[in-house]
Amino acid sequence: MPDLSKPRVLFVDDEPDLLAGISRNMRSERFDIVTTTSARSALAMLEKGDPFAAIVCDLNMPEMNGITVLQRAWDCAPSVVRVLFTGQPDIDNAIAAVNKGAIFRFIVKPCPRVSLAFALNAAVEQHRLITAERVLLEQTLNGSVKALTEVLSLTAPMAFGRATRLRQTVGSLAAAFGIADPWHVEVAAMLSQIGSVILPPATIEKVYQALPLNESENAMLDRMPAVVDKIIGDIPRLEPVHEILRFQDKHFDGSGAPANTPGGEAIPWGARALKLAMDLDALESEGLPPSLALSTLKGREGRYDPAILQKLTEVRSGQRHARVRELPLDSLQSGMILAQDVRTNKGVLFIARGQEVTPSLLEKLHNFAPGLLGEQMIRVILADAPPV
Repeated sequence: MPDLSKPRVLFVDDEPDLLAGISRNMRSERFDIVTTTSARSALAMLEKGDPFAAIVCDLNMPEMNGITVLQRAWDCAPSVVRVLFTGQPDIDNAIAAVNKGAIFRFIVKPCPRVSLAFALNAAVEQHRLITAERVLLEQTLNGSVKALTEVLSLTAPMAFGRATRLRQTVGSLAAAFGIADPWHVEVAAMLSQIGSVILPPATIEKVYQALPLNESENAMLDRMPAVVDKIIGDIPRLEPVHEILRFQDKHFDGSGAPANTPGGEAIPWGARALKLAMDLDALESEGLPPSLALSTLKGREGRYDPAILQKLTEVRSGQRHARVRELPLDSLQSGMILAQDVRTNKGVLFIARGQEVTPSLLEKLHNFAPGLLGEQMIRVILADAPPV
């Protein structure tokens, strides 16, 4: 069993005697040392989520060199601090390691125990800082984002429903591309509709149903980007989200807003994915079947990243077999996803399709039904099925 009271450090080297000496010499220090002679075994431990603060890898490993090991370690466990162990320090290896493996420090063989302990202490402290940063993001920023989206859900349920569907789509794309941390693009999807709070409900309904707008409504729509920019700009640490939203209307061929900026892969990946998700949702909201909506997107040459468009087609193809059932409102359960809008007896949108049924949503339905909503039947995607 690992000693979780001590920071764990993973040493990877193809010399068993060296690893044995490190374990023996570092026994009196404040580390829990884990060793392996196999690069693949080390990566398997990281992929499994073993709680390491740092990984120290030899440069000359037989299966793959240490730079490749640290690069892959960064991909699967970005918070684990990476250290290169080498007996051949040179400028080429240093540049490659920094660029590809994002290493924190070099350790040159042979390394005295005191120097090794000093390096490991620095790596562990760096891991602590990284972890503290993640906690800040998860707690402080998530709280701010949650507050904003809850305001959106109360004031503009149709906009909130679209934001929820966009988050599901970009989340599926991020998973398909193996994006290690999709937090920024998912938050961008949820906040992409926050500007709708300045729109009257009737205007929001027209926007999401692609109905013609009058001059006054178009003017309000034109002001929305500035509103979003102001809201996002006042929240620290959301710079990557702000950048995604800034480029969400940019076309892959370089056309579109913002003008005079490069296209292609110079556009943030999250913005390219969000652009596709928004246009697909707009077409489906007009009543187009998913297959026809995707065909329409494919016919718009130059607008989208071809690789993301292809992956979106594959993702949607895999979701066509989701189990959908029609249930009375009082039979909804947490985890289900609404496959249609919930409207009041007077036709006013109450909850938009795409939202996940949560305990708070069930409480909201309980408080208002049945007088306001009647005894209508609602199509839902079951909890064990992927969203469509």
